[in-house]
Amino acid sequence: MEKTNVLIIGGGASGLQAAITAKSNYPEKSVVVVRQEEKVLVPCGIPYIFGSLHSSDKNILPDKMLTDVGVEIKIAEVTDVDIENKTCNLSNGQKIYFEKLVFATGSIPTVPKWLKGGSLENVFIIPKNKIYLDEMQAKLKPLKKVVTIGAGFIGVEMSDEMNKAGWDVTLVEVEPSILNKAFDKEFGDKAEELLKSRGVKVITNNGVKEIVGKDGKVSKVVLSSGQELEADAVILSVGYVPNTKLAEKSGIELNKYGFIKTCEYMRVENCSKDIFAVGDCAEKRDFLTRKLNGTMLASTACAEARVAGMSLYELSPCKSFSGTIAIYDTAIGDTALGTAGVIESKATEESFSVVVGSFTGMDKHPGALEGMHPQTVKLIVAADCGMIIGGEVYGGSSVGELTNTIGFLIQSHTNIKTLLTAQIGTHPLLTGSPAAYPLIKAAEIVAKKLKR
Repeated sequence: MEKTNVLIIGGGASGLQAAITAKSNYPEKSVVVVRQEEKVLVPCGIPYIFGSLHSSDKNILPDKMLTDVGVEIKIAEVTDVDIENKTCNLSNGQKIYFEKLVFATGSIPTVPKWLKGGSLENVFIIPKNKIYLDEMQAKLKPLKKVVTIGAGFIGVEMSDEMNKAGWDVTLVEVEPSILNKAFDKEFGDKAEELLKSRGVKVITNNGVKEIVGKDGKVSKVVLSSGQELEADAVILSVGYVPNTKLAEKSGIELNKYGFIKTCEYMRVENCSKDIFAVGDCAEKRDFLTRKLNGTMLASTACAEARVAGMSLYELSPCKSFSGTIAIYDTAIGDTALGTAGVIESKATEESFSVVVGSFTGMDKHPGALEGMHPQTVKLIVAADCGMIIGGEVYGGSSVGELTNTIGFLIQSHTNIKTLLTAQIGTHPLLTGSPAAYPLIKAAEIVAKKLKR
């Protein structure tokens, strides 16, 4: 029987990060990653395989990141885990004994059971699987009309990239606006306008009744309104579910949404202190509401993985995962949108009393510079104490890091008064003016409202 100190099941973003962190913090320990895939995709890069990258081969997580720090990789499926005796069996016949175990088994795309026609040829899902996606790309190549169902981040990015590559794309969303769960309507409307301006047809407030086929292949999509859309292919982007069958088979308890129950150190609840879970398969709670949360983000997964990797043999109250802030970014052409924390509509729904401030400026200065982009910052602030609990951003390429900044302000429980006195570095080619920095100006608007 082979032995290892740390065994990680799953080689995606969370598994990779957990392994690197474990080896960095405990260099004397042996770390083994077992994964099924010969090559692992960068999850957030999947939509770009179909447009900007042209090939999945340009979207690979390099094994060198693991092997360079001394992590061993095994390509096999874990068929079962004996938690009590700390052993697992692999599909290649190997048996491994472990001291510490990390489940990093990720998530799988959902196919709604109620959707008639979901099994027709040329109906595709978007798994994190290179072989499937390569076959999907080859099958799509001779086709023309594509209908994407679901306008979350993956659906929007897939639609934009495929349109860019020459397909005739229609994006269908049952909610009143796209990116509905992540952005307030004014930001979703901006994203919709951008997509339409680039050639994507967008239909909102309209669900899908069925997918109709001819000779076993997709021929059209019938919407709940009765409208019919010609289609050569359908891409289902209606969400993901945690991949927890192995954990459940091993006797590990799942929460009511199917996630592995964990604590703030990513230890699996009701197990020994040696079993951890991270990433899309692991339970999450909202940073602000403390409610169970289904957020699935590579950035969140990596944060959890760092916590687990640091906590394998020693806990620290300074190294815990205190809930997901849900920091998202996307880009449509040269325009980006970002969000962190709770949006205004969600804050109201959760009974937070909030004050909101928005400011639109420019992302460079002075105004005569080329390549400038309008930049809008919206801050959501608790009315009773002035704590920043959410933010949304629209602008150019700097949106990603600005959204991260807002996320850090939320995580640090920053008060709006602290932000008003923040010292910022600016440069004409890189940021807005120090006298009209959108983040600070939005804070000033909130502060005035709080005085009333």
